Amino acid sequence: MVEEENKYKRNVAYKLRVGDILLGKPIIIEERFKHLELGGKEIVRINVVANIVDKYASEGEKSYGTLTIDDASGQIRIKMFSDEVKKYENINPGNTVMIIGLLRYYNGEVYISPEVISIKEPRYLLVRKLELETEKPKSVDKEKILAVKDQIIKRVKEAEEDGGIDTEKLVMEIKASPELINQEIKRMLEEGLAYEPRPGRIRYLGWKSY
Repeated sequence: MVEEENKYKRNVAYKLRVGDILLGKPIIIEERFKHLELGGKEIVRINVVANIVDKYASEGEKSYGTLTIDDASGQIRIKMFSDEVKKYENINPGNTVMIIGLLRYYNGEVYISPEVISIKEPRYLLVRKLELETEKPKSVDKEKILAVKDQIIKRVKEAEEDGGIDTEKLVMEIKASPELINQEIKRMLEEGLAYEPRPGRIRYLGWKSY
């Protein structure tokens, strides 16, 4: 009885960022996708928070639709068939969603077959990134720190015409831990390379020759 229960036990839905999924290795056995190999784990189900950036739905007898999601670490498609297309017809580009689903692989593409798609507040993107980054090792080499600082300065400079950039946007879009990003923002403020016209908003104040 125990063996029978384990056989049908639902796989763990791993909390991942899209970029992590794209780094995984699809394991194909006898021409069938078995799981995604990532960090020593065999991943079948995932739990992702991301923005919907594109939507497609076919018309006709056989319903088919896709949602493309992006969480600033990469993009991946959700594929829907038959009744699923109508089930999620209220999900549109611009929505922030949490997706729990199964990974699938076809024609060289890893995609998600949804079990649940629920609309969330945009802040959930930042909450998820903070949640996942706190689980990773915190040792960072000097080159990585300098690269993150360069990215921050570049984005702050580019945002001058818009009156600066929000620190939350920097944390979401730069591929580094929120702790490291905030550390370098604080250092820039202390060094006089940037200033805050208001809390949470950064503007460039560094030397033009930098």
